[in-house]
Amino acid sequence: MGKTKETVLEISLDALEHNYNFIKSKINSTTKFLAVAKAFAYGSDACKIATKLESLGVNYFAVAYTKEGVELRNAGIKTPILVLHPQAINFKTILEYTLEPNLYSEKILNAFLKIAKAENKQNYPVHIKFNTGLNRLGFTIDSVSKIIKTVTEDNTLHIQSIFSHLAASEDLNEKEFTKEQIKEFCKIKDEIEKLLPYSILTHMANTSGILNYPEAHFSMVRSGIGLYGYGNNPNFDKFLKPVATLKTIISQKHILEPGKSVGYNRGFITDKKIITATLPIGHADGIGRQYGQGKTYVMVNGKKALIVGNVCMDMIMINVTNIDCEEGDEVIIFGPEQSAEDFAKTANSISYELLTSISSRVKRQIKI
Repeated sequence: MGKTKETVLEISLDALEHNYNFIKSKINSTTKFLAVAKAFAYGSDACKIATKLESLGVNYFAVAYTKEGVELRNAGIKTPILVLHPQAINFKTILEYTLEPNLYSEKILNAFLKIAKAENKQNYPVHIKFNTGLNRLGFTIDSVSKIIKTVTEDNTLHIQSIFSHLAASEDLNEKEFTKEQIKEFCKIKDEIEKLLPYSILTHMANTSGILNYPEAHFSMVRSGIGLYGYGNNPNFDKFLKPVATLKTIISQKHILEPGKSVGYNRGFITDKKIITATLPIGHADGIGRQYGQGKTYVMVNGKKALIVGNVCMDMIMINVTNIDCEEGDEVIIFGPEQSAEDFAKTANSISYELLTSISSRVKRQIKI
């Protein structure tokens, strides 16, 4: 693919396949693989990503909200889709599109059961989440018997899986906490397997859980950020490839004498003669104001160029004084040359936040 002529988010399906195969190599051949495609597949293109992963044989997808699952179904995705945070108002849509809800509380369980019964569903697949320490969503272990009693009173629902979420699997300083979470989940798993008359899937490991805690793989693993090229650890990052590369161009260059200002509120004042370049990308595109004021750099013809002044809604300015470049030249915001993780760190953020912040007005372009 040639040099870009506008701001684009380039998506490499080859990199996605590489990452999928690397993560798959870390699990048993019989362990199922759930790919997390929420938030537009971490800011990329959920439908294109899911289509590729489906062709590679992924066993499950997960999205955060019902609307995301509907979009995948409308794109032709046939693989089972787990909705991680369903709301009762969307339960009929979940049934219509054959999505599988996470039932994380007694209220949500009873509400979905009522609607599924009204729709005359039989053995409809659902997933039950247990809270083992993250303290966001989920039942506790003392709810097990009541959950099983509710579900097995008739054949309306079928528990497809039980799962939990590790809170700090990427932080080996929290190893003891993580091991306690795994231990708690094992207790829940054992109790449920004694009470249910059929077998179920069990899953707990996210990307860092897959890489750091093989004992938490169970019968299925879930990977989100790892698929998109980030392992939350430099030792793993080197084996992964960023799927998304954010590119733009130089719109205009300016030669500024000492004492001149750049951008809104005169956010940068020159103390010597410099050359700046203006780029057609700003905080409305996902590059927030926190990246301005010389904290962060972009790549211009292989060289680092600091962002100067305040980030504008639609533009940023960079210092290209010592860089051989022209108007129309390509600029890399993040990608293989500078990872989203490294870019985000300059503003005390993380790759997840940066990737999922890229605006829908930024053109997505599949790399071929």
